[in-house]
Amino acid sequence: MHVLLVDDEKEFVNTLAERLSFRGFKVDYAIRALDALALAEKNVYDLAVLDMKMPGTNGLELKGLLEKIQKDMKFIFLTGHGSEADYVAGSSESACYLVKPVKIDALIAKMLEAVKP
Repeated sequence: MHVLLVDDEKEFVNTLAERLSFRGFKVDYAIRALDALALAEKNVYDLAVLDMKMPGTNGLELKGLLEKIQKDMKFIFLTGHGSEADYVAGSSESACYLVKPVKIDALIAKMLEAVKP
């Protein structure tokens, strides 16, 4: 599975990418929406794991932009600032909405579930 991680917390996204790579996933990551869009122009991803709240373009907006590039990409939202409104929006727009800190095994289970045919 090829995964795109997007989170403005560089240390978090770098660590998550490393942990998923150790478990056999092919992972690219970005800390800005523009970088994520550039990666999506060059690579095909099965799944994107997006932070809901980022400076500039939030996770929901980025999802819409990524879908224009890759129609079949699936999405999971992560947030460290969960609100009921974000939960409702994120849940309706993605396979899953998880709150940080997230256990790696729980995230992987949701990732595998999201890409099931």
